Amino acid sequence: MRLRNIPGSREVIGESKYVIHEMEEAKGKWSEIFQNDHPIYIEVGMGKGRFITQLALENPDKNFIGIEKYSSVLLRALEKREQLPELMNLYFLRMDAEDLEKIFAPGEVSGIYLNFSDPWPKDRHAKRRLPSKEFLARYDKILAREGKVEFKTDNIDLFRFALEQVQEAGWKLEAHTYDLHHEPEMVKGNIMTEYEERFSSQGNPICKMIISR
Repeated sequence: MRLRNIPGSREVIGESKYVIHEMEEAKGKWSEIFQNDHPIYIEVGMGKGRFITQLALENPDKNFIGIEKYSSVLLRALEKREQLPELMNLYFLRMDAEDLEKIFAPGEVSGIYLNFSDPWPKDRHAKRRLPSKEFLARYDKILAREGKVEFKTDNIDLFRFALEQVQEAGWKLEAHTYDLHHEPEMVKGNIMTEYEERFSSQGNPICKMIISR
């Protein structure tokens, strides 16, 4: 998918108080940034931010960080965030997910969300896929002992790949479904992303898995 560049998006992001700019200095100090000891949850590849923003609204006793590497997409999330100045438990990062270990200390993250990630369909790009064993190794280093990773996608091939990677990486498959919206237990409390709403309205089933170590 080719993303349209929005002139001035980097400048807007660079000036936003909702984006943490000195990221590496935040490692191990996220509780100080949020000014509380609430658990921290991150969404890697948050897109336009609907999911993580709604989570933050519904869970004031938890802290959330949305991660996005594309400035033009992050700008849309910021537009939502700026309409909610009272929301104190949500920040954003513009960064590549490969650098997670530089930003979070071991065990500093209580949960990770992956929603409709880029499938990187070519085999030679498999290690770039966010549910790959390479990324699971990164998550393992920052995730709390009881932490979980939740992954949603409409891409069946990517989902099957993700399930294989769970076993290869030595993780535990807590739950999974190939049709989330028709799985009563797993769909409880489900927050739809913009992609999910569009794909499901077209009749595409949504896959989801929850994994732990």
